[in-house]
Amino acid sequence: MPSTRDIRRRIKSVKNTAQITKAMQMVAASKMRKAQQAALAGRPYATLMNQVLGQVSGCVGDFTHELMTKRPVKKRAVILISTDKGLCGGLNANLVREAGKFDRATTIYIAAGRKGSQFVARTKRQLGAEFTYKDAPLFSEARAISKFARELFTKGEVDQVDILFTNFISTLNQKPEVVPFLPVTEIKGLGMGLEDGAQLSKDGTEFLFEPGVEGVLGALLPHYLNFRVYQILLESKASEHSSRMVAMKNATDNAKQIIKDLTLEYNKLRQANITKELLEITSAAMAMS
Repeated sequence: MPSTRDIRRRIKSVKNTAQITKAMQMVAASKMRKAQQAALAGRPYATLMNQVLGQVSGCVGDFTHELMTKRPVKKRAVILISTDKGLCGGLNANLVREAGKFDRATTIYIAAGRKGSQFVARTKRQLGAEFTYKDAPLFSEARAISKFARELFTKGEVDQVDILFTNFISTLNQKPEVVPFLPVTEIKGLGMGLEDGAQLSKDGTEFLFEPGVEGVLGALLPHYLNFRVYQILLESKASEHSSRMVAMKNATDNAKQIIKDLTLEYNKLRQANITKELLEITSAAMAMS
C-alpha cells in the first residue's frame, strides 16, 4: 500500500504534467485558428481555378499534354503528407495505416513531414524524396514537391501519382484521404469540402487563346498542380493543430481527474492514519489507568 509521501509525490508529478499539456493545448489552439483560417481562405480560389480550368479544358478539342497522358499503372508514386511532431492523437497512426495499404514493390513514397519518412524507413519501403514544410506552409515548398512528382511522371519512372493526406473536416473530425494527382484526367475539387469544378464544359462556349492552346494550358496545368499541393498542405496543417489541441485537452482533463482521485485517496489514507494513532493513544491511556 502506498504511503502518504508516495501519493504526494504522484500528485505533484501529475500536476506538472497537467501544466505542460495545458500549455501545449493553448499553443495548439492558437496555431489551429491560424491554420484553419488559411485553409478556408484558400478554398474559394481553388474552387474558382478548378471551374475555370475545367471549363477551358472542355473546349480545346484534341489538345493533349504530357501531364494528361494516361498509361497502364505499373509503378505508382504516393505523396505522403504527415507531421513533423507527434502528440496529435491518432492522426499519424491513421495516416500510415492507409499508406501501408499500397503495394510495397510498386510504390515510391514522396514524404512531406518527418513522421511519414520515418514510417517509410521503418517498413523498408522505397523513399523517393523527403521534403519539409513550415507551420505556415509556403507556396515554394508546395511547388518543390509538385515539381519532383511531375518529373517522376514525365520521365516515365511512375505511371500514376496520388496524394495521401489528412483531410480537415472540422476541429473534431479529420480523415485520411487519397486523391489523384497525375495524370490530370479531369479537373475537380480536392475532396476536402470544395465544390467540384466544371469538369468538361459542354455548353458550346468558344474561347480565344493567346498565344495558343498549348501555351495557355501548358502554363496553367503546372500552376494548377502546384496550388493543389499547396492547398493540401494547408488542410493537413489545420488537421494537425486541431488534432493536437483536442489530444492535449483530453490529456489535461485526464490529469485533473487523476489528481482528484489521488487527492481523495491521500485524504482517506491520512484520515486512517490519524484514526489509528488516536486508537493507539486511547488504548495506551486505558492500559495505564
